[in-house]
Amino acid sequence: MWIHQHKNWPNFSWDTQTLTSKLAEIRYRQGRLLGQMQSLGFDLKREASLSTLTNDVVKSSAIEGETLNPEEVRSSIARRLGIDIAGLIPASRDVEGIVEMMLDATQKYTNPLTKERLFDWHAALFPTGRSGMHRITVGQWRTIEAGPMQVVSGPIGREKVHFEAPNAEHLEYEMNCFLAWFETQKEVDPVIKAGIAHFWFVTIHPFEDGNGRIARAIGDMALARADDTPDRFYSLSSQIELERKNYYDQLEQQQRQSPDITGWLEWFLDCLGRAIDSAETTLRKVLFKAELWNQINQNPVNERQRIIINRMLEPNFVGHINTSKYAKLAKCSNDTALRDISDLKTRGILIQNPGGGRSTSYRLQAKI
Repeated sequence: MWIHQHKNWPNFSWDTQTLTSKLAEIRYRQGRLLGQMQSLGFDLKREASLSTLTNDVVKSSAIEGETLNPEEVRSSIARRLGIDIAGLIPASRDVEGIVEMMLDATQKYTNPLTKERLFDWHAALFPTGRSGMHRITVGQWRTIEAGPMQVVSGPIGREKVHFEAPNAEHLEYEMNCFLAWFETQKEVDPVIKAGIAHFWFVTIHPFEDGNGRIARAIGDMALARADDTPDRFYSLSSQIELERKNYYDQLEQQQRQSPDITGWLEWFLDCLGRAIDSAETTLRKVLFKAELWNQINQNPVNERQRIIINRMLEPNFVGHINTSKYAKLAKCSNDTALRDISDLKTRGILIQNPGGGRSTSYRLQAKI
């Protein structure tokens, strides 16, 4: 028997005493992180949120085995939020779709979650009406003709079945119950609500594809309501991607039990706590960037050098800098690149890595 076949479905219950201390700790750490981020100032706060949203989109897709170009994602988010960053590049339709969904969920978190809104999200995820090579029903619940919906993970030919979702003929009723609860149940703490909503939506699996990404967007929407801000400074999807096997194990284990979801909520809160821990790394990077530029601007660099330093500070910058890479990014000659690098090295902004000759490369100094 799957959980959705239980006589008490979907009347979820949990052991409040077991979760109280975990929830209190999460709420405290959320507040502390938001306080730290608010103190950064407008520009740095937006930069931290841009980094988090980029990771959220990239990692949420990675959980489903889909690889997105982080630079495309970052560019798409920056354009939509009106953030001026260097190196904006065009984004594919797939990237634009999931970015549109994620920003709608988090930036408009106070708007009601409705069937029409979910259909719009689903259509944005699959702009061609196909999932890979296969045509799917887009912008409506999966149909009876599509057959039973099994939730699987793993490569094609070696899929692991985690559970089977409710039959298609029950979806309208199931989703009406879910959406009514999501918008009317005010007694449940929003963080607990995020965990329940994630699990509940994944269990129903109302679409032919994209259910995991939409479930995580719904969870982020609930967490935005918990934080009461559209700015995102921690990425639950990034943490879930790191713990992907355990994530699927937890879902599968709960699917075979009763609607007492204490075990799932314990794991969800622990995972969220680890996501908040990881956010402190983002904060350190943003603070380092601010401190670096404060020092550099006391004796300003030229425009080429400014472009290169900003590129090296971007979270998705790969490797180190060398003369040819500098020349390509700054659109200058190798001789000019070498002079600029030598100047930055003399000023202590760049430090030379071990090795020489053609393999000579440089990294940003941790402190200048």
